[in-house]
Amino acid sequence: MPPRSSIPATPRIISPSPTPSERDVLEYKGPMTRAARRRLATPLPVSEEGNEEDDVPGLRRARTRSTSPVEARPTAGRRTSKQRITKTADANTTSTGSTAAAPNGDIASVSEKLEKEVSNGHLLPPQPAGYTGWDWKDISRSPSPLGLIPIHRHWRAFIHKHEVPRKALHVSIGFFVIWLYLSGTQTLSVCPYLMGALIPIAAVDVLRHHNASFNRFYVKILGALMRESEFTGYNGVIFYLLGAWIVLRFSPKDVGVVGTLLLSWCDTAASTFGRLYGRYTPRIRTGKSLAGSLAAFLVGVGTSAFFWGWLVPTKGPMPGDELFMFKGTLRLPLLLAEAVGLTPAQATISGGLALGVMSIWSGFVAAASEVANVCGLDDNLTIPVLSGLGIWGFLKVFG
Repeated sequence: MPPRSSIPATPRIISPSPTPSERDVLEYKGPMTRAARRRLATPLPVSEEGNEEDDVPGLRRARTRSTSPVEARPTAGRRTSKQRITKTADANTTSTGSTAAAPNGDIASVSEKLEKEVSNGHLLPPQPAGYTGWDWKDISRSPSPLGLIPIHRHWRAFIHKHEVPRKALHVSIGFFVIWLYLSGTQTLSVCPYLMGALIPIAAVDVLRHHNASFNRFYVKILGALMRESEFTGYNGVIFYLLGAWIVLRFSPKDVGVVGTLLLSWCDTAASTFGRLYGRYTPRIRTGKSLAGSLAAFLVGVGTSAFFWGWLVPTKGPMPGDELFMFKGTLRLPLLLAEAVGLTPAQATISGGLALGVMSIWSGFVAAASEVANVCGLDDNLTIPVLSGLGIWGFLKVFG
């Protein structure tokens, strides 16, 4: 009997793609909580770092890149985008189990991308960048941050909060002006010296904004006299010198001297008392409170009474005092006096009453010029100019 021939095995045909049953086995992930499902469904945060498209001309992302100059660093107590991406990627890898099936090099590239992801810095306070050109905001008084000038971090109360060295320099200018008056110096003879100091200081200030290393050296030396908002803005000394030059150059002697004294003392009083008690009084506008304005008003009244009521009568007359606009009397204009039926004698006041009216008006214009916001200009410029204009106009009408 011939031997029985063996039946050949049926060949197994492997399809080029996984069958539906095999795909179901590969994609089976087991039970999943709702929190894990939401985490997988949440889109990854958009990175603010550049990508390959940035190097290709004509391509641009729809979402503009952030212009914040803050260096990315993790924020304490908050999970960064890197942590969120890593956790999501680990969950995807663990749940799918497809790590072994990934092509060569993909895992390494994904790991490198995850390592390069950093915090987007959305929760960090903004820090100013380098010089980017001139803008009106550069010469405005903005809130002063903390951390740009090293000495402000070490002397937070003395230098940063209360600005004691800056205010001491501010106040000392007023006493220097009084010394110049008592020495018989004319206001016009001071103007060349002010302009001689203004030009190099302004030139150095522009230079430091174009050279980062020089700017750091500059603020290291003069940081105690600066606000940190002046790190990327212009130094207030420039506007101080410019304001004093304008009021002394184009005003009569007494108006120029009083305008400079109001700049020196009223601005300091408004800043000091506004920081101390401004929170307890109504706010007039951003950065200006009723407490600071009242302080400027009272100091302005006292300054005018001191100069016209004591310094000039007791220490004068000095050369040039004959050109004073205020000579102790105030009178209504002739047309106004006739309209109300007053004689020239009745329309004239002198002595202490005239000094009181003049002092009150000077205090008012000092407080108003300190509060006024003229195109965002620094108040070291607006206070002497507006005060000089206000006093000159008042005396032009009633003097």
